[in-house]
Amino acid sequence: MSFTSTVKNEICSLEFSNTEKIAELSAFVRSNCKLLDNSIELSSENAKVAKRIYLLFKSLYGIDALIEQRKLANFSKKKVFIITISTHIDEILSDLCVLNDDKEFIENPKDYIIDSQEDKKAYLRGTFLSRGSINDPKTSQYHLEFGYENKHETVFVQRLLNEFEMNSKIIIRDTKYMVYIKEAEKISDFLKIINAFQAVLYYENIRIYKEQKNNTNRLNNCEQANMDKIIETCNNQLKDIELIEEKMGLDLLDDKLKEACLYRKKYPETSLTELSNIIYMETNTKITKSGLNHRFRKIREIAERIR
Repeated sequence: MSFTSTVKNEICSLEFSNTEKIAELSAFVRSNCKLLDNSIELSSENAKVAKRIYLLFKSLYGIDALIEQRKLANFSKKKVFIITISTHIDEILSDLCVLNDDKEFIENPKDYIIDSQEDKKAYLRGTFLSRGSINDPKTSQYHLEFGYENKHETVFVQRLLNEFEMNSKIIIRDTKYMVYIKEAEKISDFLKIINAFQAVLYYENIRIYKEQKNNTNRLNNCEQANMDKIIETCNNQLKDIELIEEKMGLDLLDDKLKEACLYRKKYPETSLTELSNIIYMETNTKITKSGLNHRFRKIREIAERIR
């Protein structure tokens, strides 16, 4: 089962007030409605979504809709549930702000549909049941989207999402308008808005795990890069020391440079910090990392002159 189906199944089991039911049903019908001569057809590939829409019509209008399962009109093996409404059509379309008195599509639902914050959340819940899709957080990218043929509904849904600071955007894909959200935290907030709290727990657990894993990988990469840099520096210092030893001998160096050369040869892979601590422990003479680095710069200058 996809994560989208899991989220839709969860919110289909929730109960809300009548005004929230109207807002949810309005969003679903406005973005899903197919008007026929004497009926309305709605569709969903999710059985629980189809059942919820059926129960919402029964609860709000006291009507028994017809639900049937059909194969999609292509070579796909997928099936779709069709909900057919044959009574109270004008009342429903008017109530849910689908058509006005002149049978024209209403671009934006009337204020009473989204009168409160809870009604707005319910509208977004209905929008998700009808047109929403969300990537499983285990996948490589976070993504939530809603697809529409109608530009007005697309803009309205984007505006509604952004009232909750979702930072949603619109793109055109083929012949459809897509409202989408890419930010992981915003997607998690959206799941809270539509009351999909079990999905929020799953989403956050995966997101936190991925962030911790990424942080660990970044730290490991930094540590590896530092180790590589230390080894490269040590090798360059050893090459300088070998050249000086071969061409002129270490005894010609002053005592401090000679000491640095001998300890580098003795501890060829230690960092400057570690080497300075070792020198202090073995000679009881303090030398800082920067002081030791200064000695190796002088050794490098001598080696460069020899070269």
